[in-house]
Amino acid sequence: MTKILHLPTLDGTDRKILRLLRANGRISNADLAEAIGLSPSACLRRLRLLETSGVIRGYTAIIEDPAPHARTVVIVQITLEKQTEDGFNRFEAAVRQCPEVCECYLMTGASDYQLRVEARDAADYERIHKEQLSRMPGVARIQSAFAIRTVVRGAPPAWVEE
Repeated sequence: MTKILHLPTLDGTDRKILRLLRANGRISNADLAEAIGLSPSACLRRLRLLETSGVIRGYTAIIEDPAPHARTVVIVQITLEKQTEDGFNRFEAAVRQCPEVCECYLMTGASDYQLRVEARDAADYERIHKEQLSRMPGVARIQSAFAIRTVVRGAPPAWVEE
C-alpha cells in the first residue's frame, strides 16, 4: 500500500528548486544553491525535506528512443469486476509486474484504471493484451486506444510555476 506523507506547504524557493530539477535532475547542489540564491547547506536541507516529505518521489532519466517509431503507445482503460480494496490491491500488484506498463492510474469515471503501455507494434500489443493484461486478477473489461503521435511529454505541473 502507498505510504501517505504530510506534504509541506511550498514557497517560491521550493518551487524554484522543483522547476530547476525538472529541467536538470543532475544539477549539482552547489549550482542549484547558486541559481536560487541560497547557501549550499540551506539548499541541501530544503532538498532533503522535499525528498523525505514525498514531494520529490525520485529521480529518473528520460530516454529518447533512437527510432521514435519503433514503439507504439497504447492507452488502456481497465474495468475491474469488483471495486474492493482487495481487488484494487491484487490488480495493482499484478500491473507492477508488467514491464510494458509505463504508467498506471486509479481513475474516477467509467473505468477503474488507465494505463500507458508501450509495445513494438500492434502484434506485440496483442501479445501483451492476451498474455498479461487479460490475465490480471479481477479484470472485467479492457478498452485500448493507439496513440498516433506524442504532442506533449514531460511538461512540469502547473503548481510548480505558481
